[in-house]
Order: sequence, then C-alpha cells, then structure tokens
Amino acid sequence: MKIAFHGAARTVTGSKHLITLSNGKKLLLDCGMFQGMGTQTASLNIDFGFNADEVNYVILSHAHVDHSGLLPKLVKDGFKGKIYSTDATRDLAAALLEDSAGIQEMDIKYVNKERALKGLPYLQPLYTTEDALKTMDHFETVPYNNWFKIDEDIEFCYTDAGHLIGSAAVHLKITENGKTIRITFSGDVGRYRDAILKSPEVFPQCDYLVLESTYGNSLHDEHQPTPDVMLKWIQHTCLEKKGKLIIPAFSVGRTQEILLWLNQLELEDRLPDLDYFVDSPLSSKATNIVKHYPKYFNKRIQRILESDSDPFSFKRLKFTKSVEESKLLNFYKGPCVIISASGMAEAGRIKHHISNTIENSRNSILLTGYCEPHSLGGRLKKHPSEVGIFGQEHQVNAEIGEIKSMSAHGDYDDLCQFIACQDVKQVKKLFLVHGEYDVQQDFKAKLLKKGFDDVEIPERHYEIGLT
Repeated sequence: MKIAFHGAARTVTGSKHLITLSNGKKLLLDCGMFQGMGTQTASLNIDFGFNADEVNYVILSHAHVDHSGLLPKLVKDGFKGKIYSTDATRDLAAALLEDSAGIQEMDIKYVNKERALKGLPYLQPLYTTEDALKTMDHFETVPYNNWFKIDEDIEFCYTDAGHLIGSAAVHLKITENGKTIRITFSGDVGRYRDAILKSPEVFPQCDYLVLESTYGNSLHDEHQPTPDVMLKWIQHTCLEKKGKLIIPAFSVGRTQEILLWLNQLELEDRLPDLDYFVDSPLSSKATNIVKHYPKYFNKRIQRILESDSDPFSFKRLKFTKSVEESKLLNFYKGPCVIISASGMAEAGRIKHHISNTIENSRNSILLTGYCEPHSLGGRLKKHPSEVGIFGQEHQVNAEIGEIKSMSAHGDYDDLCQFIACQDVKQVKKLFLVHGEYDVQQDFKAKLLKKGFDDVEIPERHYEIGLT
C-alpha cells in the first residue's frame, strides 16, 4: 500500500492524498482546490498528479473549497465512484461547488474577451455549473462514529473535527494480505473553545497519522474577547471616521461566527445603530444550511437557542440578493459594515469592495482569518503602500486591521490536544500536511520532542509505502 500527497503539501490549500492498495484500488482523501497561489494557481489546479478515472472512492473531510473544490473536475475527468461525506458536508458542498463553478464561468468570460481581442484561442473553466450538479449524484452520507465498510478491504469511521459544520477526521482500516493498517487523516482540526461548534472528538489509535499544521507554531490571540475587538473597529471606523468597515470572510464558518458576535453585541445593547450588509449569496445560503444543523452546535449555542431562535440575525442586518444590490453598496452614503466573501479576498465580491474603498483613509479593512501569502488578503497583511487589484495599482490609504482570535483552525495547543489521545509509540509515521513549510518545520521539532519518532513533511506528488 502507498500514499501520495498531491496537494496541501508544504502549502495550505489543495488538499488531496491518494492511497493505492497493492491490488490497484485507489482511495482519495479530499479533492481540494489550490487557492491564492499567485500565477501558479491555475496550473496547480489543472494537474491532479493522477488519473481521475482510476480513482475508486473519495472520502471527503469537509466542504471548504480547498478540500472539495476539484471534485467536479474529478467527475468531469472520468471519476465514477462514490464520494463519502457527512450529511452537513454534502449540503454545504452542493452550495460551494455550484458557487465555485459560477465564479469560474464568469471569470473565463472576461478572460476570453481579452483573448479574442488578441486573436488567442478561448479557454475553458476547470468545470461548469452542470459539472458541479452532476457531482452531487456521487455523494453518499455517513454518520459520525459509525464504522462503514466500503468494500472487503476498506472501512472507515468519521469523528467530529470541530472545524466546520459537518467537518470530520477520517479513520481508516485497510486490510492487505491478512494485515490491517490503521490510518487517520485529521482533515482540518477545529478549536476546543469554538464560538459555535463542539470540540474535536477523541479518535481511535492509528499506525499512520496525516495531520494538518496550519497554525503548528503559533497560538491564537485571546487576550481580548472577539466581540470587543470587533466593536472597537466598528466604533473607530464607522462612528469616529464616518467610513465603511469592509470585512472579508469565508462564506462557510467565518461569516456565521461574525454574525453570532454581532448578534451578541446587540443582545448586550452595545451594537452601534448602523446598516450591516452580508454581500454574498453563498454566505446567505450557507447561513441557512448551518441553521439546519443545530445538533452540531456546542452547549453554549444550545443555551442561546432557548431564548434566541436565530443567533445569526439582528436588527439592521441585510443580505444582498443580486449583483445590482451589491454594486449599489459602492454608492452607499454614510458609515456601514460590509461582510463579503472570500476570506482571503482573492475572489468574489469582496475584491470589488476593497478596490472601491482602499484609497479612502476613512475606511478600514478588517481581516479575520488565514490568508495565503500571495492572496490579496495575505498581501494586505503586510501593510503595503500600494496593492494591485484587477490589474490596477491602488494606494493603500484605508486602515488594515486583523482579528487573530477568530480562526476556525486549531492552534499549536489545540493540535497537541487533538493528538494527545494517541500512544506515540504505536504511531509508525506522522505526516504533516496543510501548512506553510517553515511552520511545519517548527511543528515537526515540537512533535519529535513529544515522542513521535518519525515525522515527515511530504512534498507535492511525494509517494511512500505503508507497511
């Protein structure tokens, strides 16, 4: 048996890990899209590193596009098997993949107009909306904490990873030549004090551990409660400077957390009387899906639901419904808060809002999570004097802020707590994925000190045998 790492290898996005059995069967863990990788992004997403029509099964850890976003391309390229997920992951993936296809179709129209003027041949999107819809026919849902037998050689179990509604760590038992090998893939590990979700669950002993490492060498800043930090930015930008506060936020997970904190400020009678816009149809759809799964909320949110039927809503919150409504926000007079996707500010409506507000010093841009260094959000985190958006240079006069306490990824302490249930002497090898290489090197040193004998940081397309 072999495992090959075809994405999220010494980088954070593009999660996909292929297990090949000695009898030729192939099992893919995640099929994620690379995001925010600059000029490399397109070529990275075109080349899987394997043949789609040779893959027999896919097990999906969760719905975020960097874990699910190339599933329609996999199907388009010949995959005919089952895609296993939890129920919430299936519902969120349906919304995310259709949205991803729509963005690609829209972007390619613009690109092809430019190419036509230069006499160049037209390009095709990675996949279309039709491809995304066909992909959903391949999904089969599996509940948490239930060993599910795929075939005579492979069974797996999901445990709650606490990262996103429906997110899971994947635990495999693969039998070859009478011997069973236990493999755990962490997916993305959430936090043990998440605002909305339950904590990551304890999981069975494994022989091989594939572990994410996004924040493997850092701790989240929790000196000030998140609602207080958010309130300070609203007061400073909207009340003192009379400007717009622009908040890039991932449609799934981060937007709902922001709405939760704003709702809390209103319940405490501290929320300024302004207009608050969620300018993302996907965010609106995702929020409704999240509301449909209260069984995955933590005890705190369960208590809030006893007195507040909708903890993600409050007075003067508006969800835009059309492109026209989104464009009108550019001409909105007076201070307001605009929450829009994507979280890395690399695609979607948020790029337009930033390009229209970044040169005005009355405005602020508040980043709320991880951004790939080459993404627009990653570049803004470095506080440049100028930044390129849509091929045009902009003076950065707006204030750039960051809330570091809102990540849905566990930090170093959370990751160590997650793997504390393992007997390190039984773990033959630990693979670090889904992290920047310098972070992974630091985390590897810490894990070796904790007693893990063999920690490896695979490169993209690296393949190794498991015995």
